[in-house]
Amino acid sequence: MPDAIAAETKTVPRGRAEIDLSFAPLVKETAPAVVNVYAARVVPTRRSPFVDDPFFGQFFGHRLDDRPRMESALGSGVIIDPSGLVVTNNHVVENADEVKIAFSDGREFETKVLLKDAKVDLAVLAIEGPGPFPSLPVADSDELEIGDLVLAIGNPFGIGQTVTTGIVSALARSHVGVNDFGFFIQTDAAINPGNSGGALIDMKGRLVGVNTAIFSRSGGSNGIGFAIPSNMVASFQRAAKAGGRFERPYVGATFASVTPDIADALGLSRPTGALVQAVTNDSPAAVAGITVGDVILSVDGFAIDNPDALGYRLATAGVGRTARMDVLRGDERESVELALEAAPEIPPRDKRSLSGNNPFSGATVLNLSPRVAEERGLPADKTGVVVVAVERGSLAQRFGLRPNDILLALNGDLITSTKSLTEMLKRRYRGWQFEVERDGRRMTQLVR
Repeated sequence: MPDAIAAETKTVPRGRAEIDLSFAPLVKETAPAVVNVYAARVVPTRRSPFVDDPFFGQFFGHRLDDRPRMESALGSGVIIDPSGLVVTNNHVVENADEVKIAFSDGREFETKVLLKDAKVDLAVLAIEGPGPFPSLPVADSDELEIGDLVLAIGNPFGIGQTVTTGIVSALARSHVGVNDFGFFIQTDAAINPGNSGGALIDMKGRLVGVNTAIFSRSGGSNGIGFAIPSNMVASFQRAAKAGGRFERPYVGATFASVTPDIADALGLSRPTGALVQAVTNDSPAAVAGITVGDVILSVDGFAIDNPDALGYRLATAGVGRTARMDVLRGDERESVELALEAAPEIPPRDKRSLSGNNPFSGATVLNLSPRVAEERGLPADKTGVVVVAVERGSLAQRFGLRPNDILLALNGDLITSTKSLTEMLKRRYRGWQFEVERDGRRMTQLVR
C-alpha cells in the first residue's frame, strides 16, 4: 500500500517550465547588492638595533630598517540602503585603517565606518561615491521557519562572488561564541571563510540574515553555518543612521536558565524562560515590579527560552520603547511593562591616569557604572574602579594589572572611587597589598 501511495505522489515533469526551474532570476535581482569588503591596517614593525650601528649599517643599510607593513582582511557585505549603507561583520573591519568595497562588476569605492560593535559583531559602512546603489530590502526574520529555502551570497576564500543554496536548519541558536546575544539562524547553505558579512536571503529576495560563522573542524563548510538575524541588523542600522552607538537596554537584573529541576518545581511543562537571580535597586526592572525568583516567559508576545533570547528580544526592541513581559511568579502569571532605557552613568566615570611610585602607576581607571560596565562587557551590577588601559613598561604592567581588572581594596581599605584611590596613593606605605577581581575571580597581591 505505501508503494502505491508513493507512485501516486511522484510524477515526472509535465512541461518545460517544471524542468527549467532555477534560482537564476532571484540571483540576478539580488547579487548586485552584495559586495566584497577589503580592510587594511598598518602594522608597525620593530626597528632593527643594527640600523644606526657604524659597522653593520655600512653593509646592510636600509635592509635592516624594517618599515611598517600592511595587513589585509577580506570579507563580504550587503547594501541595505540605496544611499550606500553597507552592513558587514565587525570582525571583517576591526582595527582597519582603510576599508574599501568592490562590486562584482569591478567597481571599487572607499567607505567610511559609521558604526561597529564587537559585541554584536556588526558594522555599518557608508560608500563614498554617487548613488543610488543596488540594495536589498530587510525582511522580518521572525517570519522565518525551519525548512524555508535560503540563498547565501558572498566571496568565499576570495575567489569571487558565489551563490549557495540551502534551508533554514534551526532558529535561535545560542552558545555559538560569536557575539554576546547568542541568537542565530542556522543554515546548511555552504558558508566558508570570506562569506562573513554576506547576505542570507529568502525566496522573495529579502535580507533575512548576515552570514557570520561556521561550525567546522577543517576550516571549510560542513553544512552548519550561522547568520545574525535581519531584525538585529535593522536595529543596528537604526543606531548607525542616528549617529550614535548601539546600546542594549539596561534592565538592572541578572538572569539564569531554567533547569529541569526548577521547571518541575515551578510546574512548567518544560525548562523555559529566564529566571531572575538579582534586581538592582531603582533600576527599570525594580520599577516594573520584577523580583528575584520571577521567570520571564515572553517579551512582546515572543517566547523566551533562555537568557540569550531575552537579551536578543530587548536589543532588537531598542532603547526608548516599553516592552510587555509575561512573568511567572509563584503559581501566578502576570504581565508587566518594562521601560527600555540606556544604561545610566552613575557615578560619573571620572577618568584618571595614575602615576607615582606605586603598583598602579601607569594604569588608567574609571568609576564603574552600569554604562561603563556595558561598554567594557562587565556585569552591570559591578561597582568600584575598573582599569581601562595599562602603559607598556609601567609599574602597573610589571605587577600584572590588565584592562578590565576591577580594583577592590588597597592595604585593607575599600576602593570606592577613582578619587578615593588617588587619595590613597598619596599616603606612604611600607608595602602594598591590593585586591583585584578578574573574570569573576578575586586575587590578592603583596608588593614590598
